[in-house]
Amino acid sequence: MATCEAIKNNGKRCEAKVQTGSQWCWNHDPAHTAKRKASGSMGGKRGGRGRPLLELQQTKAYLKKLRDEVLAGVVDRGDATIANQITNTYVRCISTELQVREQLELRERMELLEAEVEAAAAARGYGGGSRPGMDYGA
Repeated sequence: MATCEAIKNNGKRCEAKVQTGSQWCWNHDPAHTAKRKASGSMGGKRGGRGRPLLELQQTKAYLKKLRDEVLAGVVDRGDATIANQITNTYVRCISTELQVREQLELRERMELLEAEVEAAAAARGYGGGSRPGMDYGA
């Protein structure tokens, strides 16, 4: 199979396999520029997913410490119960935040895909209106 004809930033030729019917790999094919940009912008948003994971790790550590302090008699059981309830609410907030982020991200991706489908349909001559020579009302 042929390799991509693109020259990389370091001056070397790309060694990736070409796509069927193309002279470029997916990463260098000009037809995929919009998709690559969209993927790149998503990458910046994905970094935010690490923060909730860190918060959850910290919460787990807090709960372990609270458990140990309750068992050692350092923290009153009633106080620990209230602290645990508040922590559960906090974890549900993190979960809801993640769900909202994912929904917004999916909405953006859907809008991008819909725009691509509409552009492809328009390029093929589909979508709205009649074609010349075609009388649909008669």
